[in-house]
Amino acid sequence: MQDMDLNVIWVVGSAGLVLLMQPGFMCLESGLTRSKNSINVAIKNLVDLGISICLFWSLGYGLMFGRDWQGLIGLSDFYLDLQVDPKVTAFFLFQMMFCGTATTIVSGALAERLKFIAYVAIAMLTSGIVYPIFGHWAWNGTAAQISGWLGKLGFVDYAGSTVVHSVGGWVSLAALLVVGSRTGRFSNRGDRGWQAQKIHGSNLPFSVLGVMLLWVGWFGFNGGSTFALTDQIPVIIAHTILAGAAGMLSAGILGWQKHRRAETETLINGSIAGLVSITAGCNSVTTPIAIIIGATGGIIMLLATEWIERRGIDDGVDAVAIHGVAGAWGSLAVGLFSDLEILNTGLSRHSQILVQLLGIVVCFAWSFGITYLILSNLNRIFPLRVSLEEEAMGLNLSEHNAKTEVYELFQVMDRQAATQDFSLRLPVEPYTEVGKIAYRYNQVMTSLEDYATRLNSLNANLERTVDERTAELVKANQELE
Repeated sequence: MQDMDLNVIWVVGSAGLVLLMQPGFMCLESGLTRSKNSINVAIKNLVDLGISICLFWSLGYGLMFGRDWQGLIGLSDFYLDLQVDPKVTAFFLFQMMFCGTATTIVSGALAERLKFIAYVAIAMLTSGIVYPIFGHWAWNGTAAQISGWLGKLGFVDYAGSTVVHSVGGWVSLAALLVVGSRTGRFSNRGDRGWQAQKIHGSNLPFSVLGVMLLWVGWFGFNGGSTFALTDQIPVIIAHTILAGAAGMLSAGILGWQKHRRAETETLINGSIAGLVSITAGCNSVTTPIAIIIGATGGIIMLLATEWIERRGIDDGVDAVAIHGVAGAWGSLAVGLFSDLEILNTGLSRHSQILVQLLGIVVCFAWSFGITYLILSNLNRIFPLRVSLEEEAMGLNLSEHNAKTEVYELFQVMDRQAATQDFSLRLPVEPYTEVGKIAYRYNQVMTSLEDYATRLNSLNANLERTVDERTAELVKANQELE
């Protein structure tokens, strides 16, 4: 039996860590959305993983890494035979997880208003066309001989600040402009733009768990991009974690100065923005610069979030600012700060910056442009958004017929308010918080029903007494006459 190559083991293990980012995104997004939509968000994260896996194997990998044609697309390796070479299989697994990450970014941004079948279409578009074609432009070929036209020019994105994260962010932005904001998200429009009304998440501790899983997944995301067990791995992972921490702290400090409180969402988003920012240059910058890149990413993310909100764009999890804008900053930082000898592009500092800017602009133009074009036309034929009634009801029920305890509780309350029937009782689910609320509510309603019964009895007695007294007075008056 032939010994397994340790490099293959490392890449496969790293692919597993990147896969861990999928439950991380699921926890993050589910916790940041309302409970009536949390099941829908979770299901979308599961389904887009399956879609991206199947499409990347059948179509995306060939477009991205197949035999190059004019630096634009790949023309081979569709329906890849994975039994040929373990190294190719390991590489495919790793890149397949990257495709899944780019695709799932869109889920949280469009939460609470998008039809499930519409999200399936967006996931297919992202994983089958948008991501692999731009990935071909930047990553096709080998380190010694890049084939994609952007890579040939010298564009460098080590682990995907732009190729993965910005692609997901710009696809999200295009879809958000087509679908629109959630009902009640924005109020009056003033001189400084729209006034955003905060929609509170259902489970912030769950979101914190999600971001912690993402941190662990980034060990494989950036560390595995060496594609070999090298002495670069420790410093790459250290730079990644330091940048994430710096992004969290810088965003937290700026958020505190603006709001005089430490908001959970700000700390979560700042840490992810720091991780996204360092992804492009984690192998080619010094440690202090890695911290600066991450901290700047957290600040840029907050500023971008505020700008986006003022434009009336409702991003459910701030994916555009975190992944799109911070990803662009990360790729620009490569040109600004990276060691040119490590980059090995043969470009001067000035030329490297210009090429990085070109890659950022091309990524936006391609990802946003093709997505907006397709979705805006599709929306005219097949509306992507759920109805107002379905949005109010919640996508758990309207899209998946998945009832929740809270929804049933509100249903009975609404019916009780409409009919004023004190005999109605809430369903009691033992050993749950909602069940305890229902039990106490039923006790209150029983007391109210008893009180109403006694009050009705008193009213009936009072009316009978009044009728009797009235009859007596009438009779006495008749006798006097």
